[in-house]
Amino acid sequence: MARNMAVNYDRSGDSVGVNDVSRISAGSSIKGEITSPNDIRIDGSFEGKIISQAKVVVGEKAVIKGDIVCTSCDFWGKIDGNFYVKDTLSLKDTSVVTGDLHIRRLQVDLDATFNGNCKMISENEFNQLTNGERPAMYDIPQKEEEDDTYKVGTNPSPFSTPASSDIPEA
Repeated sequence: MARNMAVNYDRSGDSVGVNDVSRISAGSSIKGEITSPNDIRIDGSFEGKIISQAKVVVGEKAVIKGDIVCTSCDFWGKIDGNFYVKDTLSLKDTSVVTGDLHIRRLQVDLDATFNGNCKMISENEFNQLTNGERPAMYDIPQKEEEDDTYKVGTNPSPFSTPASSDIPEA
């Protein structure tokens, strides 16, 4: 009796197949730019820009110098660069991040290390950032007039102690 083996290999119900994940294995070192519509897993060294329309997973021994642009990211490694994440960035306990975060949601484990700035962005702002536009939230408002009320040396602070000559006798 011959069995139809094709039934066992039908991946139409799978969200991500084993061949749909781009992978940089431990010990590998790559420079350049990766662009993928699928998931990316990095366990080696990478220098450049990583762009995924899906999830990026970075292992404990991975070292990245450059930016990551993706839908979501689970991060255990080390990075000197910026994150642009459409949904959730999860910084795991072994992660060391030096750079800025532009993200919608952030999850940080207790021993994770992060040095940089963090901006919470909407999906629309993510799309603007990744298309080269500058969302309004990144514009620095200009002051129209300076208020000298609390400048040092011009007026006394409301919290300062009055001089003894200014205290009325009881």
